[in-house]
Amino acid sequence: MIDLGLEGRRALVTGAGVGIGRATACALADAGCDVALIDRDGAALGDAVAETRRAGRRAVPIEADLRVDGAAVDVVDRTVAALGGLEVAVNNVGSLAGLVPAPFVDQDDAYVHEVVAQNLLVTAACARAEARVMVGAGRGGVILNVSSGESTRPALRLAAYGAAKAAINHLTQTLAVELGPEGVRVNAVAPGTTLTPTVREALSDDYVAALVDSIPLRRMNEPDDLARLVVALASDLGRAVTGQLVLADNGAHLARNRPVLDAG
Repeated sequence: MIDLGLEGRRALVTGAGVGIGRATACALADAGCDVALIDRDGAALGDAVAETRRAGRRAVPIEADLRVDGAAVDVVDRTVAALGGLEVAVNNVGSLAGLVPAPFVDQDDAYVHEVVAQNLLVTAACARAEARVMVGAGRGGVILNVSSGESTRPALRLAAYGAAKAAINHLTQTLAVELGPEGVRVNAVAPGTTLTPTVREALSDDYVAALVDSIPLRRMNEPDDLARLVVALASDLGRAVTGQLVLADNGAHLARNRPVLDAG
């Protein structure tokens, strides 16, 4: 049996109330981690914590809006106080900020600023707070940033979102070099379109069918697909991997005729 090396490690997951974040928190607990779950939706957070605790590990709810100045530092401090340390951090918070997909020239400055804040700036603030704790403890650690397949190709009608996620990829590489000597690995995972509850509600059946038809493996991501990848990279299976962007999109980045997302 391969030992993942995650037994007893302390982890935090942002955006853990639903979707990829919830699946990731549960998967880390199944692998032996104690987990702090962070989300701004208290009701969703309560359900996610209950599900995570079924693995028999500690699961701590932390309700917070990470867009607020200082929130990232506070969340990391509360995680360390509750769990006694931090070795694994998954920065999953990200959002289209209520976007109705549109050409970039039709998007106003306020919207672009909000998308950059909710994706790049929140991820950067969390990674900085997490890194300071990991370096200070002297035990190393793993930081995983959730990017997007849209960062690897022209993100038609999602330009600000794709650009913000691409900036996360660059930040990941830089942090991997800066933090490597301290034993901290930093990687990014890039999901393709993932069938979270929000996505299922937003996409039309016709669009989903066209998208599936364009994907080499003829399937779309489920949240558990990303959760499994996160566990592998956080574990000793990934101990030689840092500074990488790992695509998990069923081959969608290879598709030449990918449908363009529209308001319908």
